[in-house]
Amino acid sequence: MASHCSLSTLFPIQSQLDYALDEATTQQEKEDLVYQYLKKIDAREDLKIPDFQTGLEWLNTTEPLSLSNELAGKVVLLDFFTYCCINCMHILPDLHQLEKRHSVEDGLVIVGVHSAKFPNEKVLDNIRSAVLRYDICHPVVNDNEASLWHELEVSCWPTLVLLGPRGNLLFSLVGEGHSDRLSLFTDSALRHYRERGQLKTHSVGIKLYRDSLPPSILSFPGKVAVDHSTKKLAIADTGHHRILVVSSTTGQLQHVIGGPERGRQDGDLSEASFNSPQGVTIKGDTVYVADTENHLIRKVDLVQRRVSTLAGVGTQGTDKEGGAMGTQQPISSPWDVTLGTAGGAEDNVLWIAMAGTHQIWALFLADGKLPKEGESKAGRCVRWAGSGNEENRNNAYPHKAGFAQPSGLALAAEEPWSCLYVADSESSSIRTLALKDGAVKHLVGGERDPLNLFAFGDVDGKGVDAKLQHPLGVAWASEQSLLYVADSYNHKIKVVDPKTKQCTTLAGTGEAGDALGPQFTESRFNEPGGICISGKLLYVADTNNHKIKVLDLDSNSVSLFHISTECTDSASVKPLGATKVPTLPKSAARKDLPPVTASVGQTVILSLTISLPEGVKLTDEAPSCWALSAEGNEWLLESQVTSGDIVDLTQPIRVSAKLPAAVKESDRNPSLRLNVWLFYCLEEGKACTMKAASFSQPLQINGSPGEGEVTVALAHSF
Repeated sequence: MASHCSLSTLFPIQSQLDYALDEATTQQEKEDLVYQYLKKIDAREDLKIPDFQTGLEWLNTTEPLSLSNELAGKVVLLDFFTYCCINCMHILPDLHQLEKRHSVEDGLVIVGVHSAKFPNEKVLDNIRSAVLRYDICHPVVNDNEASLWHELEVSCWPTLVLLGPRGNLLFSLVGEGHSDRLSLFTDSALRHYRERGQLKTHSVGIKLYRDSLPPSILSFPGKVAVDHSTKKLAIADTGHHRILVVSSTTGQLQHVIGGPERGRQDGDLSEASFNSPQGVTIKGDTVYVADTENHLIRKVDLVQRRVSTLAGVGTQGTDKEGGAMGTQQPISSPWDVTLGTAGGAEDNVLWIAMAGTHQIWALFLADGKLPKEGESKAGRCVRWAGSGNEENRNNAYPHKAGFAQPSGLALAAEEPWSCLYVADSESSSIRTLALKDGAVKHLVGGERDPLNLFAFGDVDGKGVDAKLQHPLGVAWASEQSLLYVADSYNHKIKVVDPKTKQCTTLAGTGEAGDALGPQFTESRFNEPGGICISGKLLYVADTNNHKIKVLDLDSNSVSLFHISTECTDSASVKPLGATKVPTLPKSAARKDLPPVTASVGQTVILSLTISLPEGVKLTDEAPSCWALSAEGNEWLLESQVTSGDIVDLTQPIRVSAKLPAAVKESDRNPSLRLNVWLFYCLEEGKACTMKAASFSQPLQINGSPGEGEVTVALAHSF
């Protein structure tokens, strides 16, 4: 790139404005200060920044963008981020609000400049998954060598840089927590250039990748937890903003709580909502949830069929001490939870990995006491360990220790371990927190230097010689006295012997993918984020593959955990598949079927047999799927499963629609439409394709009540 100015040129100029704004007392005074600043800085010709390099990979756009072409005449907000960073996640709501207030045609374009910390984050597919996971709807460029970062002398994540219509520097904000000033700067810049007639109203070719995705039962599942006594498996279906409870042995769906849209509603299971929940733990008929983007801890009572809030106020907190009663205590991005005991009855405390403040907190479910501290009443939510500084600092005094985005917890209550294991993601290490006295110690990974958060890699070894890359999940196997680790950015499952501090690879090749083996070392994962164990079975949330996988420690094999789409809890059932389905291609085969007669109360079963050409197989990496619609009569399918994966063609695909108990006379001739998308490849993997078909089934509904099923047999060959 040619030599241009950098943030070091801007900061001395902007600092004068920042000081003045700190002293200003009214909004009008602040707006006047920014307006005068803009007139002064806009007259300078030495603040133009370099353009994006050619050849970079872009997401959410139809073509690469340039400051001198597509973005000319726009106020451009550059968001320098890396997708692992919790602080970068924290400013996304601010960006979403700006996008709601100011469209591209209004003159504002937000561009995410992804500048990776970890090697795994340089891969476009992984960035694409993060863009989907965080619901980023603006253009994102993969600056995988951090060229613009270095040219502008950016020093930390996140950094926001606001540009004028000529690609000229206006403002910069470093870190999180600047929403008011970001709005002030952006609104003022748009007004300033609009008054001068320098804004252009043209659109920019934005094409969201999410709109072309096939539906799936799960979307970026974060964590899994199992209750051994009831054989229940709780799944944080993070991308669908909901919690699933299934049988850990059969996959039978028992409860769907929340989703598919984000929200923060308490109440009946059928009404409750979450916002990107990550952590879950389950005991009997109670599920505790780290409702991450709502900054809440929630309780799901499956018997009383109620969801309630236990801690948090619904907005991100900055308090690093705590001590208030739960629903008065602000908290920040809780990422995992697990039950434990602290100076009272069994399971009287919920331990919380508070990723947003880099700490471990305690929420008392009953009266209790932390080590070396006073009594705590039920409901109190308080910091247990971590200073709040983002560090890899071990210390005998828990408040002096430092964590770096702790993201996974596992309890080993028994002696001689008696500790909480912590997946400390940003230091790429596993730490221990002693239950007896709160001492924080190193187990494996990371570095001895507490300020070095770049000591990552993929090395089996002992203690600090072992290297991990952003681990997100841990699971303690008490029978074996072993700790299992979801080494997320290495796409591996590893096992740690805490006695010897030896860390070794158990499963995964180290490359992102979606393969079941047949052996552990031949299997592939894609940023697995959660892990739990029951007996000799490891359940893994294979996050970017949108799947749960099961590792059988006896047979050394990996299998897919199939979730039944029929929910046994009909009162709380919500559509299980994704709400968006792919567009049906023009080439899709279309079949109009003769009408079928059914009675109110009956279930119509569409039983579809599909044949593929010889020598091909379904593609694991692109899940085949089906979707059912009612062509303008959505009431017909309300609260029913309307989409799902296709994983096995040896049996017919059975899609059901239960007719209501009563139907108005004018509504008795609706039609069902079943669409299927098949992704398949030659066995040798030399060529892959996608085919689709659509079946329209008219119904003639009899008003007299009926029972049982009406089955329509369909067949199609691709």
